Amino acid sequence: MLGELSPREIEAVLRESIVGRIGAYAFARPYVVPITYAYDGEAIYAHSGEGMKLHMMRENPHVCFEVDRMDDLANWESVIAWGLFEELRGERARAAMELLVERLEPRLQDGPPGASAHPRASTVPATLYRIVLEEKTGRFERRL
Repeated sequence: MLGELSPREIEAVLRESIVGRIGAYAFARPYVVPITYAYDGEAIYAHSGEGMKLHMMRENPHVCFEVDRMDDLANWESVIAWGLFEELRGERARAAMELLVERLEPRLQDGPPGASAHPRASTVPATLYRIVLEEKTGRFERRL
């Protein structure tokens, strides 16, 4: 059975997942890239080093966000949302980092001795940002 997710189901998919994809369009080309994220009911929060993703979202802040859950080919859920990219600085960036750490830290795996996958441990400067979601839709397929 194919169908549409309810608003409550859409929120559950966004809250329970930690990997999604940003779709951006700038410089006459599309770009889709996976990210790890946290969701607070209003916006997607993430961080990134300098690169194509940030350059494109700065040029055109209207982006698409997609996340899915798949048990198998006949049992899946997918959410697509549209929103606006916004860089965060100061206290807002600190709060975003805390939200990310709280959400992602339980899923970090230990690496080699002395290594850390913790976002705060990175030596590469990161830009904290959010995507304020303005529209959301969801679909599913379930085996009966």
